[in-house]
Amino acid sequence: MTVDGELAPAPAIRRLPSLAWLPRFHAWIDVGVVVAVLVTTNMVAHFTTVWASVATVPIAAVVLVAMMRHRGMRWSELGLSPRQWKRGTLYSVAAVGLVVAVVGVGIALPFTRQFFLSERYATISGALVASMIVIPLQTVIPEELAFRGVLHGALERAWGARGVFAAGSLLFGLWHIASSLGLTSGNAGLTAVLGGGVWGQVLGIAGAVVATAAAGFVFTWLRSRSGSILAPIALHWSLNGVGALAAALVWHVTVA
Repeated sequence: MTVDGELAPAPAIRRLPSLAWLPRFHAWIDVGVVVAVLVTTNMVAHFTTVWASVATVPIAAVVLVAMMRHRGMRWSELGLSPRQWKRGTLYSVAAVGLVVAVVGVGIALPFTRQFFLSERYATISGALVASMIVIPLQTVIPEELAFRGVLHGALERAWGARGVFAAGSLLFGLWHIASSLGLTSGNAGLTAVLGGGVWGQVLGIAGAVVATAAAGFVFTWLRSRSGSILAPIALHWSLNGVGALAAALVWHVTVA
């Protein structure tokens, strides 16, 4: 159309606001939901009934995986891709071998041997059941699915690798506060060093948080390096399962 013989100016095109921030915002929401589920799970598992303590964490881990798959998270983001199984297995063997060697040295030295004296594993049969059944099914596999699987994937989407290592490790340490409430009272070595009073309990909890946060950092490194949660599962199990067997052996030799 012309106006006085000239072309009329084209109508202005309204630019829509950029939505590039939307995926990051959704990732933040996912992180918040995952953390809320983990906090609730921890409280229910440690401060309700015995049956809840047995079933809550495994159920929550499965629910979190299903939820994030529904949200579009890929198996590779969860560390569950079959393409990484071979690499994850190689790292798993190396991790377990290293822990076995370190634990062997620990129980051989008189000074460090006392830290394996835990009443929880006073019998070899009890330690075997804990190491081969209870620890992997109730603790190691569910926690790794939740932290190095779901939380790892959500944090990586929201903040990248730095967020995964920093926030993921810290949250894993805080996850162990409730389970560390009676830590010093049941361990002869820790009681001797930290004492059995209130301050001993506080120091024991703080030490457990720091130690498990550091372990979480290593688990995250293995997960990132191998691309699979098989490696952190193996290391996590060896620290708990081999530790339980070593504790029973030391108890049997020292006390029995």
